[in-house]
Amino acid sequence: MSQTIAVIRGDGIGPEIVDSVLRVLDALKLGLKYEFVEAGMAAQQSVGELLPQATLDAISRHKVALKGPLTTPIGGGFSSLNVELRKHFDLYANVRPAITFPGTKARYENIDIITVRENTEGAYGSEGQTLSEDGEHAQSLIRNSRRGCERIVRYAFELARKQRRHKVTAVHKANIMKTTSGIFLKAARDVSREYADIAFNEMIVDNTCMQLVMNPHQFDVIVTTNLFGDIISDLCAGLVGGLGLAPGANIGTDVAIFEAVHGSAPDIAGKGVANPCALLLGAAQMLSHLGHEDQAVRVREAIRATLAAQDHLTPDLGGSGTTTSFTDALVQRVSD
Repeated sequence: MSQTIAVIRGDGIGPEIVDSVLRVLDALKLGLKYEFVEAGMAAQQSVGELLPQATLDAISRHKVALKGPLTTPIGGGFSSLNVELRKHFDLYANVRPAITFPGTKARYENIDIITVRENTEGAYGSEGQTLSEDGEHAQSLIRNSRRGCERIVRYAFELARKQRRHKVTAVHKANIMKTTSGIFLKAARDVSREYADIAFNEMIVDNTCMQLVMNPHQFDVIVTTNLFGDIISDLCAGLVGGLGLAPGANIGTDVAIFEAVHGSAPDIAGKGVANPCALLLGAAQMLSHLGHEDQAVRVREAIRATLAAQDHLTPDLGGSGTTTSFTDALVQRVSD
């Protein structure tokens, strides 16, 4: 039975990199089918809504979506379209791998770290945002639940077990944020006892950032709350060469959305030089999610071989190739 995926081509460079990724997926000959739907500025221009109901319905129907970067206009009603999608589908786990590839501006070799970030609660809930009339005082609530903390930690341990990883590090600030970070730390300690086969340690967030810079090889799987996870996952991306190689999976009980972490890059849109690697790595996560692990490995190995050969690399990767020529090189290697 063939799988249909909801595809959001997105804004800015989104359509270019989505088309590139679909060419690579088609070369795998898995029989994947696509239903194209709109969100962001493209949807605003065509149907007058940033996040049409038809798009939400398609994602609900197919359970899996591949999403290009979206632009949330100022004053558009949503603080972030990405956050809105996560809330709507309860995509509670944001999974961000950081892997070293050859021929990049990576700071270290042999990095392989996964950050598992709680995706629906915490500081990004943006509850109770107020600003005093004189503009001198601002307030926003941070709300974490025991259920939310337990399920993200359990997801991290299950992922570690599935991928045969050896250690999970829970990152917190419970020494200061005794309630909102404390509930996460207690949940992490409790859940960890169910996984005697996987080492567990805990680390305060500021020390984690320092340790990631000094000795990133000590980390395997990191699990943490929403705001800390956003910061740490970008730090990890910096260790391996930047957001151009940073994919993200947003996983819920019923629905999963896969994406590139970077933005829509309107400054290079339409110039034919966008790097599709981050979204392609997100598509590899999608293939794993769909049970096509061998094909996911083929995609990652094609990226690795193309980068190592410096074959038609885009300018951000140090080459003079185009999105099309770079994609040609990737398709050739996937097809071999």
